[in-house]
Parts: sequence; structure tokens; C-alpha cells
Amino acid sequence: MIEGFLYNGLSGEESLQQLPSGTILAFDFGKKRIGVAVGNTLTALARPLETIHHEVNAQRFSAIEKLIQTWEPVLLVVGLPTHIDDTPHEMTHLSRRFARRLLGRFSIPIVLKDERYTSQTAAIELRAAGVIGQKQKSVLDQIAAQQILQSFFDEQKYAATGS
Repeated sequence: MIEGFLYNGLSGEESLQQLPSGTILAFDFGKKRIGVAVGNTLTALARPLETIHHEVNAQRFSAIEKLIQTWEPVLLVVGLPTHIDDTPHEMTHLSRRFARRLLGRFSIPIVLKDERYTSQTAAIELRAAGVIGQKQKSVLDQIAAQQILQSFFDEQKYAATGS
């Protein structure tokens, strides 16, 4: 389920139908790292892109600006973490603030997407692929971002087909 749509005050359903086809970037926000994934509305497939390792906001947003200039996305998807019972916690508030800052800086529509368990399932996938320990750190967040974006695509396909 789409948790929220931050653009022009329109509802998520109405706004998503109005979006043009194109590239979508997804973010798995963290205090130390931000995982980024990319996908396209035509293929509805997400792939990991990179991990931003800066803790200083100016550096983070500079790296994001370069990605936006390169990929020219029509939509940004930001993972929204919550407790298992849907109650917010510190990272919920920080992720929402990050999404508002993205919207304010880049004026690109933003969808907040439930991201519960993405880091855990990303770690499981990486272990299954033989990537363990410290080697996981550099790619874990971008794999989590890929899962967030793929979940978004899958949800949109389901909503469009009703199956």
C-alpha cells in the first residue's frame, strides 16, 4: 500500500495515474547510508544503483542531485520504516523529513512506501549469494532500495490488473 504521496496535495491514486512514463529512483534512507535503486515504468523492474556513504546532508544531497541529473526521474520512492504494528519510530520521522527535503529541493513527486523487513530480506539475499560480513555493508542498502522499488512496481501492476 502506498503510504503517502507528497505532491500538489493530490491523493496517491489520482497522482500516480497522471505521472508520465519514465525512470523512478528509490531510496532506503539511513542515518549513515542511503541506498539507491533505479527502475523504469515501462519494464517495472528495479535494480540496485549505489549507496551514498555521506553523513553530512550537503554531501548527501549533492550526490542525489547528480543522480537526478543523470537519470531524470519522473518519481522518487522513499522507504518508510515503521514498527510491525504500523506505529512510527525515530526513523519513520527522519524518512518523512528526508522525503520532504527531496520534494523541496527537486520538485519531483514522491511516494512513501512501506519498507518493513527490506534490510533483513536484503541481508538474506546477499548471504544466499555468498556476500557475507563486511562485504554486505557496501551493497545492503541499495538492495533494500531495490526491494522497496520492486514492491512499488508490483503493487502498481496489481492495482492496474486487479490480479
